Amino acid sequence: MTTEENVTTDPEALRRRATDALLTARRRTTLLTSCVEGPELTAQHSPLMSPLVWDLAHIGNQEEQWLLRAVDGREAMRPEIDPLYDAFEHPRAERPRLPLLAPQEARGYAAEVRGRALDVLEKASFAADGGARLTRSGFAFGMIAQHEQQHDETMLITHQLRTGAPALTAPDPDPLDAPFGGPAEVLVPGGPFTMGTTAEPWALDNERPAHTRHVPAFHIDTTPVTNAAYMEFLADGGYRDERWWAPAGRAMLRDGGIEAPRFWRREGGQWLRRRFGVTEAVPPDEPVLHVSWYEADAYARWAGRRLPTEEEWEKAARFDPVSGRSTRYPWGDADPTPQHANLGQRHLRPAPAGSYPLGESPLGVRQLIGDVWEWTASDFLPYPGFVAYPYREYSEVFFGPDHKVLRGGSFAVDQVVCRGTFRNWDYPIRRQIFAGFRTARDAYPQEAS
Repeated sequence: MTTEENVTTDPEALRRRATDALLTARRRTTLLTSCVEGPELTAQHSPLMSPLVWDLAHIGNQEEQWLLRAVDGREAMRPEIDPLYDAFEHPRAERPRLPLLAPQEARGYAAEVRGRALDVLEKASFAADGGARLTRSGFAFGMIAQHEQQHDETMLITHQLRTGAPALTAPDPDPLDAPFGGPAEVLVPGGPFTMGTTAEPWALDNERPAHTRHVPAFHIDTTPVTNAAYMEFLADGGYRDERWWAPAGRAMLRDGGIEAPRFWRREGGQWLRRRFGVTEAVPPDEPVLHVSWYEADAYARWAGRRLPTEEEWEKAARFDPVSGRSTRYPWGDADPTPQHANLGQRHLRPAPAGSYPLGESPLGVRQLIGDVWEWTASDFLPYPGFVAYPYREYSEVFFGPDHKVLRGGSFAVDQVVCRGTFRNWDYPIRRQIFAGFRTARDAYPQEAS
């Protein structure tokens, strides 16, 4: 079973891709940190998140450590700040009390690092079959571009949590000409498929290596669960009915006084939500957003279904039953375009369920990439043959039952961080992240045959 046939390994193409990815990330970082005044950058808008100025300097510090020091062997520019921007040394709630770089100083530091890093990029060897492992196929540069975009998504979450006037604007996704009229679910045939990747040059350690998984036949929702469908769960008393909730989920509701998705409130017989400083009616046709794993699991139980496993999600997203291949994306191997998926903060909301027919998988499943991260039933665990690289703290320290896997990416994710093999993870109580879900069910024996 062959896979990933069109992954480029041309050194100059990869160098151009790395340059574009780094510049794209920095434009977004600049937008997210220039649209508010200094006090908003240094404030902590939620104990769950860092001050925006911490993220800005952390981005620069990680780039310095990996591209200037590790790749190019340079001396540290500001070794005294390394401990301040070590994500493992200081929990987020403590970071506002640290002697952080002021906004203008953080901007200058990140800009100086970037200028030097682009010089390193220009002369680095990108040989796919030799040279230093960090620069092989441009891995270190791709890793840093992905790291910056991941923090850009984190900063966008902070913008959603902050109060006050809106600071960000973006056009809405195109509306559908008519409500999506396709099938509610799709049958995914049973059998083997290739999960994970070995060929993708910038894939991170937890995506590797490619390996065969055998998955029984199952049905999966054609689109993510919508706000309208979730409102039915609310109207049926779903948050009050203990039958649907895991014990930890019931405790989460009780301790947090939770009665609906985060940022929702009921007013005048209507559900409203706050979205980046704007209060609006909850749009019924959008995928539901800002729900925890426990809420997704409870909805699925109420609906007589379940969350898909991580293996099921990836097979639905990558498996082509005609060729037997696992492709890079649901639509094939080509990189995403705006016609394929809602990515890159191009919009500040999910597109209506059923959008992006060109992004449909060969089996007919839509919006597997972009719009909302999708909770799966699976714990975050290593693949067979996993090797931590280039540092244990990226993935290995998070493996285990405490974290659940999310797949697919959201409107807040850039394409450099979004592919059919990319794995995200978080605690099952998390609600501030741009997460939704779709449901699945087992196939009957006659359907599976």
